[in-house]
Amino acid sequence: MKPEERKKQQARTHIFGGKAAPGYYMAKLTIRLIVNVAKVVNNDPDVKGLMTVIFCPDYSVSLAEILIPAADISEHISTAGTEAAGTSNMKFCLNGALLLGTVDGANIEIAEEAGEEKFFFGHLTPAVEDLRYQHAYNPVPVEEKSPALASVLSEIAGGRFGDGATYEPLLNTVRQSDYYLITEDFDSYVHCQTLVDQAYQDKAAWAKKSITTVANMGKFSSDRCILDYAESYWNIEPVKCP
Repeated sequence: MKPEERKKQQARTHIFGGKAAPGYYMAKLTIRLIVNVAKVVNNDPDVKGLMTVIFCPDYSVSLAEILIPAADISEHISTAGTEAAGTSNMKFCLNGALLLGTVDGANIEIAEEAGEEKFFFGHLTPAVEDLRYQHAYNPVPVEEKSPALASVLSEIAGGRFGDGATYEPLLNTVRQSDYYLITEDFDSYVHCQTLVDQAYQDKAAWAKKSITTVANMGKFSSDRCILDYAESYWNIEPVKCP
C-alpha cells in the first residue's frame, strides 16, 4: 500500500466475541477462520496501524462490560427476518456506539428511536423468501452476483488463512444454497462500511451522533420495559414499599 493510500484509510480494530455450542460445527469453523484471519492481518506490515482483528474467547457479561463502552460501531448483521429479538444492540447504543446492521429485529425499534444515527444495509424481510427461492431454483454464480465476495472466498479456499479444504463446508453454504443471502447483501455491507469510514472523518459530527443516540434510547430502559409489561401483560400495579 502506497503512503498516499495509507493516509486515506481509516484505522480500525475489529473485535469478534462469542461462543460455539459443543456440537455446532459451522460455528466452530467460523471461529477458527476469524482466529486465522487475525493471525494473517495482525502480522502483515502493510496494514500495521490500519487494521487489527481480535477474537475474544468465552464472551461473557464481564467482558461485555469492558468492550461495549469502548465501541464506536456495533454490528448486528443477521439476514432480515432471522433475528427475532436481542438486547446487545441496545446495550451498545446506550453506551454511545452507532448501529450498523440489517433492517431486522430490535434494530428496527432502535432506528425508530435513534433516527438517522445508524447505518443500514441489505434486503428487507419481504424480499428474503423470494431471493431464497431464486437461489434454490435459479442460482447465479457468486462471481456474477458479487465479484468482491468471490475474491474473498477464493482467498479463503486458496489457503491464505490456513488449509483451504478445512473451510470448504463453510464456503459451500455461500456458494450453494446461501440461506443467509450473503451474496445478495455483501456489496451493500461493504458500501455501508465505506459510509462509516467517511462519517468518522468528522469527529465532531460523530460525537454528536453518538450523544444523540444515547439521548434517544430512553425507551429501552429496564424501568420503562417493566412498567409496560406490568400494565399490558401482567395486569399488576406498583406497590409502595412500607
